[in-house]
Amino acid sequence: MEFTQLQLDTWIASLVLAFARIVALLVAAPLFGTRSIPMRLRAGFALVLALMLLPILPPAPPLELFSFPMFLAVGREILVGVTAGFVLQMVFAALAMAGEVIALGMGLGFASLVDPDKGVQVPVVGQLLVILATLLFLALDGHLALIRFLVLSFQGLPVGGGIDFGDYAAIANWGTVMFGHAIMIALPAVGALLLANLAMGVVTRAAPQLNIFAVGFPMTLMLGFIMLYATVSTVGSRFTDLLAEGFVMIGWLLGG
Repeated sequence: MEFTQLQLDTWIASLVLAFARIVALLVAAPLFGTRSIPMRLRAGFALVLALMLLPILPPAPPLELFSFPMFLAVGREILVGVTAGFVLQMVFAALAMAGEVIALGMGLGFASLVDPDKGVQVPVVGQLLVILATLLFLALDGHLALIRFLVLSFQGLPVGGGIDFGDYAAIANWGTVMFGHAIMIALPAVGALLLANLAMGVVTRAAPQLNIFAVGFPMTLMLGFIMLYATVSTVGSRFTDLLAEGFVMIGWLLGG
């Protein structure tokens, strides 16, 4: 069996473009892009996926290797993968934002730890909700759904294509969905803590001798834990809805 130079160039271009999209998504997406996973492992997994998908990929556009159009096409594929991973990161950011708001109301804003995923200081309540979201993501087979969307994206958005500029405005507008879900998750605890602070203000007004800091902080802390315990069961349904909307957005961006 003989291959022409044009066939080899087309095969290598398809492999490189598919690999660029896959590895960009794995680096940007949550769970796959954690810092605890070595980059070599992610690159190897992306290469295996690209080799498996190569026989079913649509033909790549005729591009010369090591040419400017080829580098431009690789950049577009990287942008496609990073954009899809960023949308999924916004889903998890809603839980982190809700936890931060609750922690500030409880007085636990100072209690922070290093997020192993991003390497930054986050409130412990936000990290708790993110860990819960990660477990739900795995339980709902979200990682398998993400790979499925990635495979289908090569049909709806073939290699060598790109996301339209107007679609990025839609991503920015979809950020309002993230903020809305974050508010709905944090609203019960924040509302209860607000009423507790108002009650402590009335008590302090009636009895100025009372040390508000000695009484108010333990009360808000205890109330915050009670509200977390009472509302943690609703986080699952809220996260499931947000994750479904996130996958709908990813499918729309990737031509599905």
